[in-house]
Amino acid sequence: MPPFHWWRTVFFLIPAIAVYTTVLGTISLASSFFDRSGRFAHKCARAWSWLILKTTGVTIDLQGLDRLPRGTSYVFAANHQSIYDIPVLFWSLDFELRILAKASLGSFPFLGWHLARTGHVLVDRKNPGADLFRQVRGLMKAGYSLFVFPEGTRSPDGRVGVFKGGSFYLAMQAGLPIVPLSIVGSRHVMRKGQLTTRPGHVTLIVHDPIATTANPDPPIREVRALTNAVRALVRPPADAEATGEAPGGAAEVLPAG
Repeated sequence: MPPFHWWRTVFFLIPAIAVYTTVLGTISLASSFFDRSGRFAHKCARAWSWLILKTTGVTIDLQGLDRLPRGTSYVFAANHQSIYDIPVLFWSLDFELRILAKASLGSFPFLGWHLARTGHVLVDRKNPGADLFRQVRGLMKAGYSLFVFPEGTRSPDGRVGVFKGGSFYLAMQAGLPIVPLSIVGSRHVMRKGQLTTRPGHVTLIVHDPIATTANPDPPIREVRALTNAVRALVRPPADAEATGEAPGGAAEVLPAG
């Protein structure tokens, strides 16, 4: 017989999250007809995130947010452990966040429609084109920030994988500072390839921002160096937890409730 948390996921969490997504997605889509900036839709995304975290029983320890001056656009680059990373970031980071994600997400009912109409950057990985740079520059001018998962997929065991350089190339083109983020523990809430979710505790560590200088054609060696530098900051806390070592450090407690 399946364990308790499987039954809880299938018969309680999935229906509840479907309701949150449908209701808030509809409100978000409706708002896009009179608020093309996406700011009201972003409030819907944060409410959606809070509801998911609260219903699932996820609490967050947020460290280092005071490192970030306000009034600046950032590219937040995080490791990727779970689909819960998205609500964790939307709820924890009180910035106007937009996602850099694959274009196929735009066809998902409600969630994808929300992304497509409210200023998120959906990328055709086979043919990103010059329009991608234009979109990123437009977000920067509007005061928005991007968050990306440079691994491109979720880690099956919590260890940080290889970072791809495309998002860092864009950041260097636009001259945006990059903020490395370490997500620790979200894999225990919902593991890759499993339907079961469990209450859990996630640590989100905000590292010092790394400045870049705007360059329409940054050298590949500099992109690689920046990519490796960001991964070197993100990796230790996540890998330490994956191998059974505590991430350490004091934490500011930010419960999901």
